[in-house]
Amino acid sequence: MRHEHPAPSEYSVINKPSPHDSAVKHVSGTATYIDDIREPAGLLHVVPGWSRDAIRGRIVKMDLEAVRNAPGVIAVLTASDVPGKNDCSPSIGDDPVFADGEIQFYGQVIFAVVAKTRDEARRAASLAKIEVEHLTPILTVEDAIDADITVLPDYQFRKGSPETGMVQAGRKLAGSMRIGGQEHFYLEGQVAMALPGEDGDMHVYSSTQHPTEVQHTVAKVLGQPDAAITIEVRRMGGGFGGKESQANQWAALAAIAAHATGAPCKCRLDRDDDMIMTGKRHDFRADWTVGFDDGGQIRAIDMQYFARCGYSADLSLGVVDRTMFHSDNSYYYPDAIINTRRMKTDTVSNTAFRGFGGPQGTLAAERVIDAIAITLGKDPLEIRKANFYREGRDITPYGMTVEEYETLHSVVAQLEASSRYWARREEVKEFNAANHVLKKGLALTPVKFGIAFTLKHLNQAGALVHVYTDGSIHLNHGGTEMGQGLYQKVAQVVAEEFGVSLDRVRITATHTGKVPNTGPTAASSGSDLNGMAAKRAAEAIKARMVAFAAEEFGIEPETIEFRDNQVILGNEAIDFGALAKQAHLNRIQLSAAGFYATPHITWDRETASGQPFLYFAYGAACSEVTIDTMTGEMRVDRVDILHDVGHSLNPALDIGQIEGGFVQGMGWLTTEELVWDEKGRLRTHAPSTYKIPTASDVPEEFNVSLYESKGNPQDTIYRSKAVGEPPIMLANSVFSAIVDAIASLKPGIIPPLDAPATPEAILKAVTAIKRAESAEK
Repeated sequence: MRHEHPAPSEYSVINKPSPHDSAVKHVSGTATYIDDIREPAGLLHVVPGWSRDAIRGRIVKMDLEAVRNAPGVIAVLTASDVPGKNDCSPSIGDDPVFADGEIQFYGQVIFAVVAKTRDEARRAASLAKIEVEHLTPILTVEDAIDADITVLPDYQFRKGSPETGMVQAGRKLAGSMRIGGQEHFYLEGQVAMALPGEDGDMHVYSSTQHPTEVQHTVAKVLGQPDAAITIEVRRMGGGFGGKESQANQWAALAAIAAHATGAPCKCRLDRDDDMIMTGKRHDFRADWTVGFDDGGQIRAIDMQYFARCGYSADLSLGVVDRTMFHSDNSYYYPDAIINTRRMKTDTVSNTAFRGFGGPQGTLAAERVIDAIAITLGKDPLEIRKANFYREGRDITPYGMTVEEYETLHSVVAQLEASSRYWARREEVKEFNAANHVLKKGLALTPVKFGIAFTLKHLNQAGALVHVYTDGSIHLNHGGTEMGQGLYQKVAQVVAEEFGVSLDRVRITATHTGKVPNTGPTAASSGSDLNGMAAKRAAEAIKARMVAFAAEEFGIEPETIEFRDNQVILGNEAIDFGALAKQAHLNRIQLSAAGFYATPHITWDRETASGQPFLYFAYGAACSEVTIDTMTGEMRVDRVDILHDVGHSLNPALDIGQIEGGFVQGMGWLTTEELVWDEKGRLRTHAPSTYKIPTASDVPEEFNVSLYESKGNPQDTIYRSKAVGEPPIMLANSVFSAIVDAIASLKPGIIPPLDAPATPEAILKAVTAIKRAESAEK
């Protein structure tokens, strides 16, 4: 494995590959997660109860007597025990904490057991007797289309005249593909611990990406004001979007139990229950029609996306909108119609997942490009490049101008050369000609990913910085740490501003009592938002210290410098801590709250107009695979990645995000298959039946480089670019490479491959190609 990054800049702390702040704790097992916090005296355990038999139906009778009488049980809670509103929805109020009279999906929480030990609570929960009048469940996208039932209204982007463009195009193709969902599979499951206080106060430790949302939810279910609820989270053992809205319910259960018993309560889901009860990445059916010319340039496109959303809206508005925003990936569509339907099914509500709908949109775009290339007998990279955004062809289907398309061209050109794409294309052809059973595929795919929340009000962040009289610095902000290194990056920003070493900055847990009204750590905006908020707080304190020093030492403010843990005062230097102490003795405020709101975001969803993103992040990946046409088995032989992060805040962390994101995306597209039976029960609810990538799945040759950028043209934090989500879509290259390998069996026939490309899916596509070949004979 090889990775490269540009040489460090002139900064002292920023742009340097410093390790994750918890790296040693992670590998030594000393990092404290919620279940590791020393349990307070009298702690009780909460376990959700549900019907193992009911998929969808009306509750006729519920006998919980045996549950209440089980050893160790303190209380059994149902909807009637919720002191406030029985809802944990992040949006329109359609997610009950407890099912009340009706079960809407397999695994829905009906009651909760509060017991002295977790084992006693789990055993008691299994004793419930629940009689249900079963209803016919709507399980698939097709079921929901037939029933014409959605969780939200349909939505559309329209550009130009796609009908006219389709007629005028020289050629036309149509197709459909299924795009599977994905389990978050965070290492730390859903967990929360609630500590009741006086006057209705509640302090909740929650493994969440959105502390403010959990605060709102707990306040709502308890019937208390937000100010009475405090949410704290130091770190999560992974989130990937699964702890944005879906952490709400488990924190609510812990808080309701603590309210009912007056004792501290903890709710930690068993892995199987976690996978059954929580939402996934949205799975889609994507139908498309494309008009194009003999050179493969797209003239018009019609994309229809049908998303399986589950039983409630959750975050499906933003997720499916994001699919639409990225249905072009890196390609210009002169005329386009992008239509989406958010289908309601009697399954667990799907939710946020890294990329937030973007991966599904870009994958469909790559399927269209591959189909055009196969039909024309051209190399897919030629077709991709022919359709790239460029001068005069730079308006997206939603009306935003792509101003930095040169970076896209440059990234792809550099990777094309460094990966030896064209030489390897010939080597792949030679291999396939010489081998009857094993076939190789090669693909180089781009990524263009918009950075910002498409809900405008989420594009804001706050931070709190204190400088103490010994020169140590306390840092707090609204972002959450889930292993991605956000805390370290923001600490680097503060250290850089004060000219001190990183060890002087003390990172503290995210806390709604310190920084209020924050957005989720999502949309790849954590560093952009919180880094800038912290920078502004540090700048405010620094400005006060400079004004004081200038007056105290009789020098011009512009001559004062902060560097190397010192403050340079003309020909003298003073320790940073010493100046802080003098400033305090002279009654100078050494604390500041910083705030940042992303500029230039003007998107209006009702009119489908304005600017939804501040900028685009770009990347490209070249993947080579080998498939076995007899078994459908596949391996990834080599991956080359070049990714644009602007001026990297921390190259080591960014490379880690790129590697991890790519592998997670590769898992989504190849091995991670979610299977429900005909009754709507999830059958892949454990590591034994759901396969995430392992070390053996990572390609032996895996080369990752950071693009040598001139810096983000937008005024972002030190001209960096976001890196959390875009790398997921680099894995499209693996899927396209598999398509390429199957297509080599019979030129001109588009493989009917759905995602994930499991051995079964590959074998099915191979069989379809062979049957088509036999039919021709």
